[in-house]
Amino acid sequence: MAVPARFAILDHLLALGPATASQCAKVVGETPSNCSWHLRALAKVGLVERAEASASDGRDRPWQATATGFDFSGDGTQAGELAGTALENVVAQNANDAFDRYLAHRDRLPKEWQDAAGTHRYHLALTAAELTALLASMDELVRPYVRPHRDELPEGSRIVQMQVRSFPDSSADGVA
Repeated sequence: MAVPARFAILDHLLALGPATASQCAKVVGETPSNCSWHLRALAKVGLVERAEASASDGRDRPWQATATGFDFSGDGTQAGELAGTALENVVAQNANDAFDRYLAHRDRLPKEWQDAAGTHRYHLALTAAELTALLASMDELVRPYVRPHRDELPEGSRIVQMQVRSFPDSSADGVA
């Protein structure tokens, strides 16, 4: 997962649903054969699986993500913590890249989408337990809209990336 191409492929499957190696290649900038290799590697660890083949073309061999999200907190070991941190770096870079692409192209979006999108930043005074509860509540609120949970998409819908980052602000250390 710490391989950027693998994360990008998995991210694509999570956002849009089943896709072939060739379809993933167009999105992540890899060759179809490289994407196929990455997809097989992701399948070995249970992150993706084969989806139902297209009825129109038996040669289509789509893949799908096996979950709608992941916990990168590690397994409590030093190696697990290092792996979790490396993965969080890949996730953060991917999120930053996606936001940069949005900013570069938002003027080409329809006005209703420009008005609907936004950036919100808050400085919250929370305990660790309150932050845990807040994030769980947000997940419960957002999860029904995650693409793999929605069989029928409403007309006019688009895939929207929502990024939420939560971490203690080191610039505010010493606050009670």
